[in-house]
Amino acid sequence: MIAPELAERFRGKRVLITGGLGFIGSNLARALVEAGSRVVIVDSLVSEYGGNLANVAGLEDRLTINISDVRDPYSLRYLVRGQDILFNLAGQTSHLDSMADPVTDLEINCRSQLSILEACRRHNPEVAIVFASTRQIYGRPRYLPVDEAHPLEPVDVNGINKTAGERYHLLYGQVHGLRVSVLRLTNTYGPRMRVRDARQTFLGEWFRALLAGEELLVFGDGKQRRDFTYVDDAVRAFLLAAGDERAAGEVFNLGGDRVVSLLELAELLVDVNGGGSYRVVAFPPDRQAIDIGDYFGNFGKIEGRLGWRPAVALPDGLARSLAFYRQHGESYWGNGA
Repeated sequence: MIAPELAERFRGKRVLITGGLGFIGSNLARALVEAGSRVVIVDSLVSEYGGNLANVAGLEDRLTINISDVRDPYSLRYLVRGQDILFNLAGQTSHLDSMADPVTDLEINCRSQLSILEACRRHNPEVAIVFASTRQIYGRPRYLPVDEAHPLEPVDVNGINKTAGERYHLLYGQVHGLRVSVLRLTNTYGPRMRVRDARQTFLGEWFRALLAGEELLVFGDGKQRRDFTYVDDAVRAFLLAAGDERAAGEVFNLGGDRVVSLLELAELLVDVNGGGSYRVVAFPPDRQAIDIGDYFGNFGKIEGRLGWRPAVALPDGLARSLAFYRQHGESYWGNGA
């Protein structure tokens, strides 16, 4: 549930969400529908990328779902027309997949982003666009906490292509006058995330393992530090960026309410669950090669500009997530998200 004064900005607005059947997109769609927006979702429903019709269960009559691939420029021309806001969350998020199949990652995270922007430039230049970027583009931090001025030095193909996608958005804002803002997300978690594997984040796989009575596997020495953003907080950031002119042309880091090591996170998750176990294991070589070590972000810019800061404490977010999957896990273990 979003604050009434924020919801009021979106009442009656026509909103398009690319990747809207995925984790963050579907939670954003739910908030917008409750706010009274006219929501259109576009999603390819490719199983590897997290789209799941269960994510919008109960909303089928309150929004429009268009099963389409953002790599198709012809459908985009039609879809962007008449929209007030575009939340662009379509993308391939797996770092390992990007290394194994870099061309597909290039197609989705670069070429399709140009198709989306060209459709907006030609057919709806007034639309406000919020692009979902990632902290992965910073690579291995030179200093902590990482702010928006930190050099961009991605360590994998996904990070390189997401960097390009972000730069395309900013360029179209600067050169073509599109109203664009960018959010660099970090370890977003919560209900409706992909949990049957680690393609979105290892934490989803930890949720599944814990509820299945399996050990959590902590790679390396477990001392790597991270911050985590609960999905409701991420949704609020997207809405603030879309609804405030001061966000135009800007890049914002998100972050979490606290910084924890992976060992501390495993202990906390087991405690919140009321039981379970974890084990520290060696890094698989493919993961070790692209691990960034410690990362936590400085979100002072978005706090100062838009008034955003994380509101959901990590233990509370973990508890809400586990409760969701205890109730709805059958829709997530074996297919979709």
